Amino acid sequence: MTFAALFPGQGSQTVGMLSDFGAKVPEIKETFSEASDVLGYDLWMLAQKGPAEQLSLTEFTQPLMLTSGVALYRAWSRANGQPVSYMAGHSVGEYTALTAAGSLKLADAVKLVRARGKFMQEAVPQATGAMAAVIGLDDDKIEAVCTKVSNDSGLIIEAVNYNAPGQLVIAGHAEAIEVSLPMLREAGAKRALSLPVSAPFHCALMKPAADRLKPVLDAIEVHIPTAPVIQNVSIRPETDVAVIRAQLIKQTFSPVRWTQIVHSFEGLGIQKAAEFGPGSVLCGLAKRIQTDALHYPLGTREMFFKALQEING
Repeated sequence: MTFAALFPGQGSQTVGMLSDFGAKVPEIKETFSEASDVLGYDLWMLAQKGPAEQLSLTEFTQPLMLTSGVALYRAWSRANGQPVSYMAGHSVGEYTALTAAGSLKLADAVKLVRARGKFMQEAVPQATGAMAAVIGLDDDKIEAVCTKVSNDSGLIIEAVNYNAPGQLVIAGHAEAIEVSLPMLREAGAKRALSLPVSAPFHCALMKPAADRLKPVLDAIEVHIPTAPVIQNVSIRPETDVAVIRAQLIKQTFSPVRWTQIVHSFEGLGIQKAAEFGPGSVLCGLAKRIQTDALHYPLGTREMFFKALQEING
């Protein structure tokens, strides 16, 4: 059976996440302890107690999401879960996938994504960037509005997260996003609303963050993944370390084409996928894209062992 592991990005974190795994599944706390030693603070305590405001700060969220995904993947492997044929991650989830696949060491990866989060946060002055979700409008119509606003204003506004058919996120200068929202509704969007985020991720405004991230990544060992990781930029697994490095940097200011990534599963024969992280955002999106496949969230102990039983057969 061809089985895929999905790793979520920012937005799935909640105070108390993975709490019911704590004492029962030792790989979870072991992995969090390993990450905490590198970060210099108790990541498990932050995940369990918050505060939520700190959890939502990018430089904390990204190590948290990466550690959660790797912890669940280690638990899956130790429980003799179905071997993974392919992996894919949404935004920072791509780093989680590469870590789970042995391309990055956990200690290096948490340092790397902490820096990534910090650089992304600092790339744009507070309140000058924004993101918005657009629901119920074709991608080409959204792209056309972004192009018009950008041409008219000289500001940056781009489609950045192609999450599912009829669900796309745009990012750029806050002024350009504000101008675009009524235009998108007029074009037929069911909803077009600003998102409560701290920076305009995955658009050209993130290029300074990419420039700062490159020397950090250059100092870290990267290996060929033990399982193919479908990268966000190329929508395919890469087997050249130089290409993997280059695409991780480019990913910082490039769109996440999640719809295309999940569509690619069909050609790879993937009929089952599990989401290694808290929540079920990616499963929800994947169900809308690949309607004939089975998708399993693993964010609670009950879900984890139910999926383990069903996928293993």
